[in-house]
Amino acid sequence: MTNKVEQLIIATVGFFWAFLMWFSTAAFSTSIGDFYGLTTGQLALLASSAIWLAPPGRVIAGWAADRLGAHNTFAIILAYSGVVSIASSFAASYEVLFVERLVVASAGISFVVGIQHVAQWFDEHEIGTAEGLYAGTGNVGAGVGALVLPRLYGTHFSDAFLHLGIGALVIAAVYKWRGQPAKDRATAEAARSNTSFSDTMYVWTRYAAIGLMLAYAMSFGLEIAMNSWLPTYYTDGFAGSIRQLGFTDTASVQVAAGTFAAVQSFNASLWRPFSGYMSDLWQRKGWTPYPILATDQPYSPRIHWLLTALILITVSMTVLTAVGLLGLLPLSVVVLACSGIAVSFGTGGVFAIVPLVFPDRPGTASGFIGGISTTGGIVYPLMFGFMPNIHMGYAFIAAVFFVPIMLFYLWAMRSRRGIGDHGIGSRERWLGEKGASGASTGGDD
Repeated sequence: MTNKVEQLIIATVGFFWAFLMWFSTAAFSTSIGDFYGLTTGQLALLASSAIWLAPPGRVIAGWAADRLGAHNTFAIILAYSGVVSIASSFAASYEVLFVERLVVASAGISFVVGIQHVAQWFDEHEIGTAEGLYAGTGNVGAGVGALVLPRLYGTHFSDAFLHLGIGALVIAAVYKWRGQPAKDRATAEAARSNTSFSDTMYVWTRYAAIGLMLAYAMSFGLEIAMNSWLPTYYTDGFAGSIRQLGFTDTASVQVAAGTFAAVQSFNASLWRPFSGYMSDLWQRKGWTPYPILATDQPYSPRIHWLLTALILITVSMTVLTAVGLLGLLPLSVVVLACSGIAVSFGTGGVFAIVPLVFPDRPGTASGFIGGISTTGGIVYPLMFGFMPNIHMGYAFIAAVFFVPIMLFYLWAMRSRRGIGDHGIGSRERWLGEKGASGASTGGDD
């Protein structure tokens, strides 16, 4: 007999391994760059490529979780990415390796499947903590990859790719065997029945969904960008400081840079359950400190907690540029740690809200919000890599992207007409008779 704790564990282990595979290429960026003679720009392109399939892939995966069940969808993702990871360990050229690692990186689309899975098992009062535990523990995979893989495998990235692929196949089998789509048949059928084109477009056109998607681009989009970029950033941006610490050859520099990079990833992961708990706490206490945001929605305190996180992320990025320009490696790592905590507040805050705003379409909403937002992971590393000064990218992103995102979030979440239903076109236009029925009985708010 299954229970919600077992389902949470299965989803978390699956996502941990998927995340480990997703960013395992970045953990060996120095070795791969030296082996193939890549430039900094080419390394930035390689880092960015890890995210290319995430936007469309997560949209499809979220829909599939509603339609096919999370246990089936997650197992499929782990299986194909595991097979291709094994194949990439035998790649005959860099071009083949690049394409195969691009496919392996799509393991990250599994995130929205797990979000849907957990939402189908846990109740409203505990959803923030449950989703935080799932996503936070799973996200640790990136930090483990940056910290452990170079130490375990040295410069032998092919061996790492082989073993990670085998592990993915084993976990896929377990997920298929023990996973269950929802706590009861009615919950699973409700999600399955709301997977039409009109249901999908209804979610995509809600201002709340767009605002939450942008907030996730500002938090998780940044997190995955940093996972890909930071090993290269510390290798090039603090080359002299790292040599002074005694790291001179390729393998040791890779270990040092990976260690510094892991600080952000570990904090962004380990603090995410706390963020979910804080969202639950703000909800229980009814805290709504920002007058411009909605205060009359059942989940209004969660919206206010998320804005606090977005402000902290913007500030930390600006400070990271400042200490980088000053060449202060130790302080940079400290600020990076604080930035990781702020990011965790944002990522945990977003998905403590999503299942409550769109309870009848959790996979579709999670796929859109968690998928399109990952384009930040594509754009940010490219900007980081091609800025005239390697340290300036953080402040540039904060000013050009994050400030406008916060302004849109403030606008989208101010509505007193029902945040989840406010958007382009009415509920009735997209959903017809079902929309009118949902409006009278609750439905998606």
